[in-house]
Amino acid sequence: MAYDPGAIEAALAAAVGDEPGLIADLRVAFHDSVDRALTALEQATDESGWRAAAWRLKGLAASFGAIRLMALASEAADRSHGDARTLRRLRRAVERLV
Repeated sequence: MAYDPGAIEAALAAAVGDEPGLIADLRVAFHDSVDRALTALEQATDESGWRAAAWRLKGLAASFGAIRLMALASEAADRSHGDARTLRRLRRAVERLV
């Protein structure tokens, strides 16, 4: 799976143009939303809650061009809720985006 560290920057620049302050604000909002989605995955008590959080994460990743995170979130939606290996892989992918 490819990882493009510039994908988020490119997506933000395409959305708002050359506005460094706005890009920085949107990057922070993206990371906050990703953290909330990961927390929701970790706290899911059933399959539907797990899938909903995984789909939310997948949508966020797709919106910002984070291809690896999107693919991992898609895989997570097909796993049993609370899958520790999946959560570790997702956390690593998010850490690489910083």
